[in-house]
Amino acid sequence: MNIHQTAESIVKQVGGRENIEDLSHCFTRLRFVLRDESKADKEAIARLEGVIQVVKSGGQFQVVLGPNVIKVYDALISVIDSGEEGGKAGDSRKTESSSLNQLLQTISKIFTPLIPAIAASGLIKGLLTAARLLAARRGIDLSVNDTYILMLAASQIIFYFMPVFLGYTAAKALRCNEIIAMTLGGFLCYPQLDHILQDTASATRIFGIAIGKGAWTIGDSTRVFTYTESVIPILLAVLVLVYLEQILRRFIPQMLQIILVPGLSLILMVPFTLCLLGPAGIWAGNGIQRLYYGIMSINQVLGGAVIGGLWGVFVIFGVHRALLPIGLNDVAVSGRQNLLAFAGAANFSQGGAALGVMLRTKKKEMKSVAASAVISAALVGITEPAIYGCNLRLKKPMICAVICGAIGGGIMGLGGVCGDAFANNGILTIFTYAAFGMTKFVFYLAGIAVAFFGAAAMTYVAEVDDSEL
Repeated sequence: MNIHQTAESIVKQVGGRENIEDLSHCFTRLRFVLRDESKADKEAIARLEGVIQVVKSGGQFQVVLGPNVIKVYDALISVIDSGEEGGKAGDSRKTESSSLNQLLQTISKIFTPLIPAIAASGLIKGLLTAARLLAARRGIDLSVNDTYILMLAASQIIFYFMPVFLGYTAAKALRCNEIIAMTLGGFLCYPQLDHILQDTASATRIFGIAIGKGAWTIGDSTRVFTYTESVIPILLAVLVLVYLEQILRRFIPQMLQIILVPGLSLILMVPFTLCLLGPAGIWAGNGIQRLYYGIMSINQVLGGAVIGGLWGVFVIFGVHRALLPIGLNDVAVSGRQNLLAFAGAANFSQGGAALGVMLRTKKKEMKSVAASAVISAALVGITEPAIYGCNLRLKKPMICAVICGAIGGGIMGLGGVCGDAFANNGILTIFTYAAFGMTKFVFYLAGIAVAFFGAAAMTYVAEVDDSEL
């Protein structure tokens, strides 16, 4: 595959670089926001070497490339010449897409860059959990081992300093000063501030205004108000920072803006965040967590079945990105999450359906696409190659994946499965779901086994028709 040639062809077929309003990527897709989608030749792009599928979803023109996406993205940046196009390719607020599409795009821009680090954290945690369980069977306590302690710390960094990372990605997505946003996020994680917040018995004031403190009870445990690992407070702070910077630039002479805009932004945002935005974000996060578990408590089997069955459909429309903050917030608030456990049933079912296609099809190209899709979905939980490469194109495998994903998710819901990290579901991260006992882990294994092998068997028996491909 000629990466540079593919990139040049994509730019040409989407209507040229002047038609590109915004460009980003996730694990498998290029995500374009185009000024005029009618100028893009969807069929011509779909025929390019290395392109798996072309999808229009959520106000975006998406080109599915699988594992080559980063190489093609880098080549695209070179072709477009980001230095000259940067002012144009970023302000998605100018597009004519709906408010909902803009919201989904913004959420994707904020959280997608963090996924590799989050996935790495989940992998490390899963391996540490497996090592700890194996050592415990031999009477060894790994929790006091130096290597275990340091690697566990490495797996926690992305979550502990989440306000810093989210400060950067949110500021970049909303177009305000990234470094000031990161500074604000770092302030929320500052040990001295955390020490002040832990002292709930004493009142603390800034400029004479009391800052928010408190504690809440989750189950049998009580958690004290803290901003480390939090998600919503920094997002609210950056949202306000965007408008604050605009106001300050309007009234401050341009020659003084380089010092006064960031300086006044911090002076104003620190008390505003501590006294209003931070507490509001914490309580909003608690509310979201209680609402999610309230829904799950009605019937967790049904909840697991719905997410396990429809997660692949959510991926098609890109709306799964809007659900990721729920799982991240869940880990921050309670130290556990089950959203991605149920989504894991969908991941394995898509991989299983692709396996069924691989075993049934007689077309060499489709067999190759399906084989790579099985590895991608089952090993690391990336399902776009399976969805767009074979399952959705052949229709019946997609239906089989939805059915078996729902059954697998229901099994996990029955067993109360949850994990201690926000980890994309695949073979490499399965031990993340062993952290809360072997019973839950067995239900997790049963769920993914039914999803994977059930979808493979159903797809094989369904005798998919690939004659028109």
